[in-house]
Amino acid sequence: MAKTIRLDIVTPEKMAFSAEVSMVIARTTAGDIGILPGHAPLIAAMAIWPLRVITDGEEIPISMCGGFIEVQPEKITILANCAELPEDIDVERAETAKARAENHLRDSNSDVARAEVALKRAMVRLKVAEHNKQHKM
Repeated sequence: MAKTIRLDIVTPEKMAFSAEVSMVIARTTAGDIGILPGHAPLIAAMAIWPLRVITDGEEIPISMCGGFIEVQPEKITILANCAELPEDIDVERAETAKARAENHLRDSNSDVARAEVALKRAMVRLKVAEHNKQHKM
């Protein structure tokens, strides 16, 4: 059995990530899944949550804003609404987005569902950025 599996993460703007990896841990709308090389074929909707990519004994979190994952025994393809590596996250922008979403949730005239999604995206970005900050120390 192969020791790695190809992971490609594509957003509308770019190829966000492409590499051979040891394991991927993803949160789908049905729950968490761990994917190793040779995994059975699968298609699932992704939740707004950090994707955990294991490669060479290192874990790389990637901020995911939903999308779809397709798993084949030799390849994982994620079509994401957005995806950001820890070093690409603008923390100040994410904090501003979080505060704005929290204000919209307090306002009774706001679109609550939209504000909740915006808040969740901002919190995921901040969580991934914090992981990066901790591992640089």
